Amino acid sequence: MCFGVDGLAPCVAQDAVSGEVLMLAYVNREALTATLATGEAHYWSRRRAELWHKGATSGNRQRVLAVRLDCDHDAVLYQVTPAGPACHTGAVACFRDAASDGASAAPGGGTPPPAYVAESQA
Repeated sequence: MCFGVDGLAPCVAQDAVSGEVLMLAYVNREALTATLATGEAHYWSRRRAELWHKGATSGNRQRVLAVRLDCDHDAVLYQVTPAGPACHTGAVACFRDAASDGASAAPGGGTPPPAYVAESQA
């Protein structure tokens, strides 16, 4: 597994039954090791800078049925059975807002922050 210079790799959680993409998070070596050891999804919280056991406080755990690496071994796919919503908003999945006008729409339909605009127009 190849991690970025920050020690992280993107990780997509996908519902193993429906195929729906539930969320995108990041993993480091510790999170990936904990996931493989326990069979439950672990991620690295960039905001809190700590290991994050998905659902440890909310109960919305993700049982990991398979862990797959992409062809470059720098991204991870967790195929999971979710015990509740994946999104912190309570939605089943985080990917629900459609982009428009060449991805210039901000999540939730609001005004995109300056960094988001700059990145989407690059």
